[in-house]
Amino acid sequence: MKDLEQKLKNPVWYSLNETHNTSLIKYDGVQFYQPNTCSFGSFFDSGKTADALTTHSKITEKFFLVSEKDTPTIDDKYVVLEKKINGCQMVLKNLVAVEITEDIVLLTQEHIDEVYDLIWLVMPGFYQKKGFEMGKFFGIFKENKLVAITGQRMQTDDFIEISSVVTHPDYTRRGYAKQLICHTTKEILKEKKLPILHTNKGNTAIPLYEKLGFKLSRDMNWWLFRRK
Repeated sequence: MKDLEQKLKNPVWYSLNETHNTSLIKYDGVQFYQPNTCSFGSFFDSGKTADALTTHSKITEKFFLVSEKDTPTIDDKYVVLEKKINGCQMVLKNLVAVEITEDIVLLTQEHIDEVYDLIWLVMPGFYQKKGFEMGKFFGIFKENKLVAITGQRMQTDDFIEISSVVTHPDYTRRGYAKQLICHTTKEILKEKKLPILHTNKGNTAIPLYEKLGFKLSRDMNWWLFRRK
């Protein structure tokens, strides 16, 4: 039984071994989510990543490996490193509650298209519609329009990651993200799990997360590869 600290060092791996096991694609020493759910993969031994990446590139064009410190190896005849995103992990230390003035709604299957469209408007890239099934999503509506969301992504028996913190550009600076993060954090605590989140280093949202009681815990880097 791995302890919480070990799981936090490799959250993709343990999410796939526990809560998200039905989404697991397993190679020798490397694990990925099904591409139509999430583009993340993980590893422990960088010496085993080259063969796995080559094989995985046959079923999806672009994908990530997520690691705290280790650098994956590739076979550059088949796979190209497109970029490395220098990220960090934050964990909840003490929740700082904020006043909830908005009606926060638990989103359902009928909202999948709206969630997808809002995320791709603000953060175009790799969110898949089946990513909605990774955890709960919450939203704020204005004039029957979804304008802000938070979601849950990686999770194990011990932690749940807050993700997809997105506000429509026409509705920023109204405190929606702050209220949604606080609400989602409380929902995770009700399950007796640790709220965590990931972001890129230098993100202007980090001070907001810190004000809500999160603290920086470690580096967590995203290596984006593509099929050659």
